Amino acid sequence: MMQAPFHASKKISLDRRHSNDFIPFSFSSPKLCVKSPNFTLWEKHKLSSPIQVAQVSSPTLRDSPSSRNSPTRHGGSPSMHGAAKGSILRRLSATVTIRRKHTTSLLESFLERGLEGLLDKGFQDFDARLDSAGLKVILQLISTEIDPKTRKVKVSQEAILKDWEKKARYVADKVEYTAEFMVPDNFGLPGAITILNGHPHEFYLETIALDSWNGEKVYFPCYSWVHSKIDSPERRVFFSNQVYLPEETPEGLKDLREKEMSSMMGDGRGLRKRHERIYDYAVYNDLGHPDKHKDLSRPQFGGMQERAYPRRVRTGRASQKTDHKSEMVLGRGSEYYVPRDEAFEDLKKEAYVAGNIKLFVHELLPLVEKTLTKQSEFKCFSDIDHLYNESVMLQEQQQPDLWTNMVGLFANLNSYKQGLPRFLEKLEDSIGIRFSTPQLFAKDRFSWLRDEEMGRQALAGVNPLQIELVKSFPLMSNLDPEVYGPKESAIKAEHLEQHLGGLSVQEAIEQKRLFVIDYNDAFMPFINRINAQKDRKMYASRTIFFLNGSGTLSPVAIELSLPTSSPGCPGSQRVFTPGQDATSHWLWKLAKAHASSNDAGYHQLVNHWLRGHAVVEPYVIATHRQLSILHPISKLLLPHLRYTLEINALARQLLIHAGGVIETCFTTGPYSMEVSSAAYKSLWRFDKENLPADLLRRGMATEDPDRPGKLKLVIEDYPYAADGILIWNAIQEWVNEYVALYYSGPESIANDKEIQKWWEEIRQQGHGDKKDEPWWPELNTKEDLTSILSNIIWVTSAHHAAVNFGQYAYGGYVPNHPCMTRRLIPEEDLNNKEFQELLQNPQKFFLSMISNKFQATYVMSVMDSLSTHAPDEEYLGQRVQINWTSDLRAIAGSNAFAQKVKQIERVIDRRNADVGLKNRNGAGVLPYELLRPTSGAGVTGRGIPNSISI
Repeated sequence: MMQAPFHASKKISLDRRHSNDFIPFSFSSPKLCVKSPNFTLWEKHKLSSPIQVAQVSSPTLRDSPSSRNSPTRHGGSPSMHGAAKGSILRRLSATVTIRRKHTTSLLESFLERGLEGLLDKGFQDFDARLDSAGLKVILQLISTEIDPKTRKVKVSQEAILKDWEKKARYVADKVEYTAEFMVPDNFGLPGAITILNGHPHEFYLETIALDSWNGEKVYFPCYSWVHSKIDSPERRVFFSNQVYLPEETPEGLKDLREKEMSSMMGDGRGLRKRHERIYDYAVYNDLGHPDKHKDLSRPQFGGMQERAYPRRVRTGRASQKTDHKSEMVLGRGSEYYVPRDEAFEDLKKEAYVAGNIKLFVHELLPLVEKTLTKQSEFKCFSDIDHLYNESVMLQEQQQPDLWTNMVGLFANLNSYKQGLPRFLEKLEDSIGIRFSTPQLFAKDRFSWLRDEEMGRQALAGVNPLQIELVKSFPLMSNLDPEVYGPKESAIKAEHLEQHLGGLSVQEAIEQKRLFVIDYNDAFMPFINRINAQKDRKMYASRTIFFLNGSGTLSPVAIELSLPTSSPGCPGSQRVFTPGQDATSHWLWKLAKAHASSNDAGYHQLVNHWLRGHAVVEPYVIATHRQLSILHPISKLLLPHLRYTLEINALARQLLIHAGGVIETCFTTGPYSMEVSSAAYKSLWRFDKENLPADLLRRGMATEDPDRPGKLKLVIEDYPYAADGILIWNAIQEWVNEYVALYYSGPESIANDKEIQKWWEEIRQQGHGDKKDEPWWPELNTKEDLTSILSNIIWVTSAHHAAVNFGQYAYGGYVPNHPCMTRRLIPEEDLNNKEFQELLQNPQKFFLSMISNKFQATYVMSVMDSLSTHAPDEEYLGQRVQINWTSDLRAIAGSNAFAQKVKQIERVIDRRNADVGLKNRNGAGVLPYELLRPTSGAGVTGRGIPNSISI
């Protein structure tokens, strides 16, 4: 008779004999082959001598009631190396926590996750039967010590994971199993555990807790997939949560430490497989799809100076037929390789990311395009409002049964999980799209029209990293005037002085009241090619702002420029100022829309994707290749590297590839990545990516040793900078304290071969196109290391949060921050047909200039997804894995950092309630919460996750 499934809370362990609150974090991934019973280890594919280990023979144990807790005399059984005759054998019990799916039946598995869920449920049952038949999970302890006589590593007798079949029907997120090891009294402190998975399928191992070693538990943080021996016969190795600098590594773990890192590096050859944990480098050569169509061909980025770019993780896919330099693009339903433990965990998957974007891009996008092409233009602003009030129906009722079944499946899925895009809704016989009202629009639907709101968003919007202090006038370009037009800006003093409150331009500069967002040189080299496309027209913009007495900014002049059409011909430079009559008011609105579109494109391609994603990927790869999980700096960095490789792979597959979201919805189109590459080549510097250096570079702060962070802001009410300084100081203070725990002086940094190789690899390989730049920081002192680590943690947490999680709040209402401009502004000539069109219906002209319905709906859906926090998000200052290290000093420092972050959150809340701070408080004004550290799940416009996970 079939046994009914046992139900338990989804968030607790089923075996309560041991504590379940230990959730440490680790990414150790050795590729070590192990032979038993002699336990000879060697590295696969390497001709190297095996590690010498002490053989442990199985002693004879009596099955008596007291045998579990009683010591056993080693006498008549075969000899055990390292144990004197008659010595005591100890029985050590381990609690092994494994995470698995929480489905109760095949039907629920299918409804929750489709075919994947169905297979997983079947795999669980299959593994349980084979475990009963003898295909077990085998574990073995490795000591930190070696035998003093034989110089071999001490290992335990092999142990099996118990009760797999018995607990196969338990329904829970986590299930605890047990294993028992036999070791001699002189075994020493356990330092590692090897695991051989005899089941045909992988499982996710969270933790191993070894009970009662000299009265204390020994923890092994795992948080890793353990592959089946069918995929690879190599055993996984997991180290305890002890930390050791390389020269401090115990004798019993030295070779294992080296081989573990070596096994994760790869050799630059072969197709990477799903179960592997290989970290290697490649260039961006998988963005085009020339095999599909010649127009989808894209150049390689990285590996060449003309298109410099950071490196990505290598996948080893084959070349395309029509271009052997381009890596094959995988089709619908396929996933790009990332090392196994970099992939999203189930909660992240189910809650949101891959399913949302893939569902929309692959399944629903064609329907959206088909539905909206017939009525693709917004005819009035109320048409945009309807996106939040009424559903866009994607199909009518008279459709084939297949469509009806598809709708029904979506409805069932939606009832079982909350992971479908929130903008999809089930109608009677169709699927509709209805968006939630963006926060900016919900606060004040007319705010986007106000000049002061444009200025406020330069300081507290989704792209507050671009504004600079004007230090000289007129503004100048660094481009070749023969190719791109005059070096000198067309903005003159007479354009500005009527808006400066009685000040001259020079006086405004001296009082530090003029600021600029300048995209002239960033976009000008690409304008002619972009404008040659159908329905894409853009300028290179400059916008000058004036700081009012209230602390708010107002735009006072916008320059929109076009390059020369041929050498020797003057380029077009048009200057717009706030309107004085109906026509000039509308021309000013059109100019603001073009300037905002420049800002939206640069924000996405440079400040978000390049500076917040692409440059970080080499940090992730180098950390896993060059820093052992035993290294204290690895333990510090790992929470800040979580999921980044997976989200970057997803971006290459869906967002930045040829014909993807960026090319479809942004004016730069197929030249988008060239814009990003040019910015990397000419502007990106590691030493300027931290907040203080960036503010000083842009002239937005001055050095002041008496101020927090030793900076004085030029605009005191600069929410991004004011809140950011608090976050930066807390990060730097925590990192400085942590580094000081392990390094005493310059010699300790120099002697750490792992940290030196890590920093060298980031520069020489990960950012190889910029390896010879003189500005790379040296790594000679504790202060150098603190600065480098603080920089990385700032970028992966606060920088990314500031430019990502406000995307829907500010871009969800398309006129506020349009990603696309499709028309130029007509000259003021009554004989000009387009100017007459503007005069007759300015609203219609404005809407025909920005994104159409399809483009708007497409980009809004993606921004909604990208602005979403997952339920398992870990925020700055949080570390769910409480036993991530055995060093109590580090844990105390981490807790102090968490308390500091909570204090900062309260400070930010008080600032947002301060009516005197006009850039974060006022009628219809959004509070600045993008650097408020914590958030709930969903689209909230707040929260700083530890890592770049979306």
